[in-house]
Amino acid sequence: MNSSFDHRFPDVDDLKRRARERIPRFAFDYIQGGCNSDTGLARNQQAVRDVQLSQRQLRPATTPTLDCKILGRSYSAPFGVAPVGLQGLMWPNAPEILARAAHKMNIPFVLSTVSSSSLERIAEVSEGSAWFQLYNPTDEFIRKSLFERLEAARYEVLVVTVDVPTFGFRSRDIRNGLAMPPRMTLSNILQMLSRPRWLAATALAGKPHMKTLLPYMPKRMPSGGLAEFMNRTVMGPVDADALKVIRDRWPGKLVIKGVLHESDAEVAAKLGADAIIVSNHGARQCDAGEAPMSPLRRICQRTDDNAGDHLEIYMDSGLQSGPDIACALASGAHCAFLGRAFVYGVAALGRRGGEHTINSLKAQLEQILGQLRISTPSELPSCLVTR
Repeated sequence: MNSSFDHRFPDVDDLKRRARERIPRFAFDYIQGGCNSDTGLARNQQAVRDVQLSQRQLRPATTPTLDCKILGRSYSAPFGVAPVGLQGLMWPNAPEILARAAHKMNIPFVLSTVSSSSLERIAEVSEGSAWFQLYNPTDEFIRKSLFERLEAARYEVLVVTVDVPTFGFRSRDIRNGLAMPPRMTLSNILQMLSRPRWLAATALAGKPHMKTLLPYMPKRMPSGGLAEFMNRTVMGPVDADALKVIRDRWPGKLVIKGVLHESDAEVAAKLGADAIIVSNHGARQCDAGEAPMSPLRRICQRTDDNAGDHLEIYMDSGLQSGPDIACALASGAHCAFLGRAFVYGVAALGRRGGEHTINSLKAQLEQILGQLRISTPSELPSCLVTR
């Protein structure tokens, strides 16, 4: 372990507990919750826990390396920071903290469209290494403007989210009246006052806003009008026709996020996508939906059988540890993305949280590879226990 690792919080559960103590309840509810009754959230985690890896202990001992290639670029680990909206609500400047840490530690970082940092600022702090997650703007001016800004900032990877045809029914957020910036209800004010470190840091940084989208928002828009604005202008449904328009317009690498069926993976490949992320949005959209682990295996099998599909396959949702990452990679994912884990890290440890969380996950993943006596993550599929 190096100086960027805090031994008091060795894993994500520790970071989550510490985050709960440091941020207002409405912010913690937003990041830790799923939707409806949270059945899908539990299903995601259980599906990962059900994966087993075989151990062949009489093989020669190895020194593991996590180095890998993703979309033709060399990275230092086969996992990255998933896009998470409203990160600045959990801790001020959280996207910048994570983008800097990811760039320094050489792992992928994906900026959300609804982040609290602008795409230009993240391009600056990540020295051009960040990826950008896009919904499907229905407003033609906003779409044109976003593409022009992305190209001017020299983003190379666009991640299009396709699994938000409707807003998820998130009871906690409805009860809390979640908004960006937070609504000044009596309950929320009392919650903020009970978290003085968060309040002081937020006051110093300024109210969190959706900085990338701020230029397009109506002046003096009421906090209750945010959902209507998003539905009307930014978060249109994404089907094959919409993806074709984006593919034709975007000159760089294209990743489709939210694929859960083999037929959708085939459509993505035919449209010229470079990669897909098998994901159910962290179980925040459809409580009755299938956990990504089974679709991941089916999609990987289908693409293996079809030599014409040159598609990298990634996964997110339900991953919280190095062993979880190993299970995703063993099941066929080329790279794993985590969202909540990194937000807990920053909420728990502030500016130290990004590097700490990366170091913790790397140490856990290296330990798993060493325990399995394999040298690289690419060997993990050979360790998968199949039933």
